[in-house]
Amino acid sequence: MDELLLQLALGDCSSSFNMEKAVCNHGLFMMSPNVWIPSTKSLYRPLRLADSSHSLSVTVSHPPNHPFLVIKVHGVHSLPSADEAAILEQVARMLRISSKDEKDVREFQTLHASAKEKGFGRIFRSPSFFEDAVKSILLCNCGWKRTLAMAQALCELQAQMANAQLQPMGVKSNSNRKIFTKRLKHSSNSESSRSKFDQSRGNFPTSTELAYLDEKYLNKRCNLGYRAQSILQLARKIENGEIEESCDITSHDKLYQKLMKVEGFGPFVCSNIMMCVGSYKRIPSDSETIRHLKEVHGKGKCSKRTIQKDVEEIYSKLELVEEYEKKFGVLSELDSASYHLVTGSQQSALRE
Repeated sequence: MDELLLQLALGDCSSSFNMEKAVCNHGLFMMSPNVWIPSTKSLYRPLRLADSSHSLSVTVSHPPNHPFLVIKVHGVHSLPSADEAAILEQVARMLRISSKDEKDVREFQTLHASAKEKGFGRIFRSPSFFEDAVKSILLCNCGWKRTLAMAQALCELQAQMANAQLQPMGVKSNSNRKIFTKRLKHSSNSESSRSKFDQSRGNFPTSTELAYLDEKYLNKRCNLGYRAQSILQLARKIENGEIEESCDITSHDKLYQKLMKVEGFGPFVCSNIMMCVGSYKRIPSDSETIRHLKEVHGKGKCSKRTIQKDVEEIYSKLELVEEYEKKFGVLSELDSASYHLVTGSQQSALRE
């Protein structure tokens, strides 16, 4: 089988980088299409090529004591330089390989010595802003098992769209959306139309791919509930240029306010997205955070109204990870079949 090996220099990040800790630090690494391989401490998933339409599966690993990552691209023996650059850029985003990210890690570890000792500091994220944003809304108002199922369903939908090889028809026309959705429903999954990655899993859909879908179909196909409307609204705002990721810290407040205007996007979703962007001004706090503060810190009166104040006093994401690992084992060593068990509600069930 053809394989292409690429290298991504760690640069300033060499001294602090730990592959296992950089990936397995919160729930996003468990969500499709990510596949963490405990035996080799490597990450497998599809990534986009330069045209953003096609994908190839890659395996990312860090050879011990080497100042670079190795990205094994499956199914090809060569790629145009633009495609190689696109893959390297996505890997760098996921694992936060940049001077700015390294500065953030060092500042955090200076404040929290235990984080440095345990290699904690990089918060894993997705290859794209849109994937991070959609996964943030998938975390809301449901159990972790359903969150995982919705992410997997979106990847399966993307595989179906890739197989169908349908061309988007424009987002402004409701009739075009219905025609596109109808064609997708009746598309065949013939072997001749399969791409060079695992079609049963698929890649995470882009804003371009989802913007053309009918809301009812998306909801039914992926069991998204109210999130279907939120995701489509976000996708169309991105496609229309109303929302875009920015590395400029001075624009972060504007981005947060734009995200807050998306239907269904509240403070937790938007704060989680901003954390992925690299803005740590607002701490994403949800029911899991409230449960943790009540059970571990004795904050019995902690609620949605008081959570921000409570969490600013004592919150540590490292502490929450350690609590999970005491109950379920080291996250990086878990079998993917047990990912759905890693929730606070499951901890309560185990105690009972």
